[in-house]
Amino acid sequence: MSLKPETLSEIAALVRGGFEERDRIVEIFCEEMYEPGELDSADVQAAVEQAFSSLEAEKATWPEVTDCDKLDAAFSALAKQGVIALQNAGYTQSDGYDDVRQEYRAHPRRETVIGYCFYHGQDLERAVHGDGLYLAFGPIDPKKEAAEGPRIGALVAEQLRSQGFDVQWDGTFNQRIHIKNLDWKRR
Repeated sequence: MSLKPETLSEIAALVRGGFEERDRIVEIFCEEMYEPGELDSADVQAAVEQAFSSLEAEKATWPEVTDCDKLDAAFSALAKQGVIALQNAGYTQSDGYDDVRQEYRAHPRRETVIGYCFYHGQDLERAVHGDGLYLAFGPIDPKKEAAEGPRIGALVAEQLRSQGFDVQWDGTFNQRIHIKNLDWKRR
């Protein structure tokens, strides 16, 4: 059995996302995205290996500093400012909020945390396909979203712009921050 072009595209996107290991990608496709037995695991394994091989060959042509490296730097700087900054936080926005709450509960110095910023798996898929990256943000206390949300958003936007990103955001808590023209190249 051979894989459909859509499945091959989904595999390539997950590999290019840069967050999952080979075995985990096979598991995702053979047990989660598709019904068990719907895909031949050997075909999936071969497609995953081919996608990783293609990616490795492309990496030789990448610039020394990629947009993903800049994104890592921005998220690191946000963490130092008291923002829980998570990459690939779950698959949906709801999952991302759950991950933020979990990180907050586990944080050794909760009193220093002022807010959060994250993108989730669906956002990552769009970024891999060249559609930019959307980021959710806000204060840790949901009761303060209207008052403090824009301040957290401004911190996030400032860090992203300092890395050279084209940031689109209306300055309110009602709109997620969008990085246009992000060239997704994660090592």
